Amino acid sequence: MVSSTSVFLILSAVLGASAQSYFSSWWTDGVAKAKYTNGAGGKYDVSWSGNKGNFVGGKGWSTGGSRTINYTSTFTPNGNAYLTIYGWTTNPLVEYYIVESYGTHVPSDNPEAVFKGNLTSDGGEYEIWTKIRKNKPSIQGTATFPQFWSIRNVKKAGGTVTTGNHFKAWKEAGLKLGSHNYMIVAVEGQDSNGTASVNVGANPG
Repeated sequence: MVSSTSVFLILSAVLGASAQSYFSSWWTDGVAKAKYTNGAGGKYDVSWSGNKGNFVGGKGWSTGGSRTINYTSTFTPNGNAYLTIYGWTTNPLVEYYIVESYGTHVPSDNPEAVFKGNLTSDGGEYEIWTKIRKNKPSIQGTATFPQFWSIRNVKKAGGTVTTGNHFKAWKEAGLKLGSHNYMIVAVEGQDSNGTASVNVGANPG
């Protein structure tokens, strides 16, 4: 999610008669001038303009969890945007991000964010952060819930993400996930413009 607006699932579908079907989600705040286009399999494209409004969309799985995710992408933001593994859990309600790349806004650049440690995974170094969202939209309506973040120190728009490594590191840092809801490889933008093309499941090699 971008720094000031909670992102949650509004529209979802299981797509495709392909070798592997993917869960897809797309949401805007009604202000963002953004277009999301589903392609075959794990492919999707996003373009956005106007430097205002918030959106998030992507493809992944209707139930998240420990998974090795391969993907390729082109990600060209101008302003505040993320390329991220994004998901939710319930009991407890948690919104989480594994941020692979971002635009001008560093996700941890928030006075309420608390640093919880570091981890190494898939050839990259990540910082772990958390903060509390109070009375914000969620997959269970307006609620108060924590966000968990792994933020890659060196941006990378494609490769392999082993989500279980992050979940384990969060647990060791005292950050407890619940039962997994959906998990997607997402593009999110706020008050920015840009383009992205993502292929979930593609071999980055």
